[in-house]
Amino acid sequence: MADIVDLADGVIEQTLEHSLSNIPRYTGISATECEECGEDIPEGRRNAVQGVKLCVGCAERVALVKSGVRRL
Repeated sequence: MADIVDLADGVIEQTLEHSLSNIPRYTGISATECEECGEDIPEGRRNAVQGVKLCVGCAERVALVKSGVRRL
């Protein structure tokens, strides 16, 4: 018979799997300019995040909007 700790472990496992599956995975060739603002994407970011299309600022703004933030 499962106790509360076993049930909590199951919930934690499901939450972790769901969170990890929602992380964006970029593939392909990285853009040299941001698709949103047109600024140059630094070479370090292009190398670190394969297939990146947005600069850091725009990527952060998009993430905030997706998480439900209405005002920036």
